[in-house]
Amino acid sequence: MVDKIIELGKEHIVGVKNVTMNEDFFRGHFPGNPVMPGVLIVEAMAQTGGILTLSMVDNPEDYSTYFLKIDNVKFKKMVLPGDTLIFKLEMMAPVRRGICQMKGSAYVRNKLVAEGELMAQIVKQEKKNEPAASVHTS
Repeated sequence: MVDKIIELGKEHIVGVKNVTMNEDFFRGHFPGNPVMPGVLIVEAMAQTGGILTLSMVDNPEDYSTYFLKIDNVKFKKMVLPGDTLIFKLEMMAPVRRGICQMKGSAYVRNKLVAEGELMAQIVKQEKKNEPAASVHTS
């Protein structure tokens, strides 16, 4: 859902989403009064954060990030067709055991429209030609 990344640092990222009337979700949300669903704003924010977390590992193509938790999400203003969303995310703590905690904010025309705290996990993907790792217990 993110159109481009305009800044990527060691502990922060800035992404852009151009919201157009062509978005499929506007057909039902809401007919005659199109508003971007808040859950999709949070999803785009999480995808931006996923790019940040994958930038921290070697061979990021071998990993996926999975959304674990959201806290303190607040929606301040509606997002409408024609708006450009700017997502700014920053790490809240160092990555520990593959767990990432980020603070995210979404802006339209320099006005805060949504914010929240996101948690994700970085997981190495199994290679298709490798046998699954076995787990031994005693």
